Amino acid sequence: MREDSWPSGESWRLGEAYVVLEAGPDVLPGGHERRRPGVNHLAFHAGTREQVDEIVAAAGGHGWSLLFADRHPFAGGRLHYAAYLEDAAGFEVELVADA
Repeated sequence: MREDSWPSGESWRLGEAYVVLEAGPDVLPGGHERRRPGVNHLAFHAGTREQVDEIVAAAGGHGWSLLFADRHPFAGGRLHYAAYLEDAAGFEVELVADA
């Protein structure tokens, strides 16, 4: 759940875990490209297969689109049930269902 936001970033918290996404003053021009050096994507345990499916169903309404739709939900392999989502800035998250 988003906890805070400011002009150059935002923070998200779930229980004791939190993530801060922020751009500093030394950022070079141009958008994020997950295939360049740096962070490709973040992966999260996302509960049951049904919960992953619910998140995917709601994702579009929150600015996220499904990557690898032709292979979803097994884009990571036949035993790996996950959703790969990308936001408008090109950031990718992998939401992994429980085994």
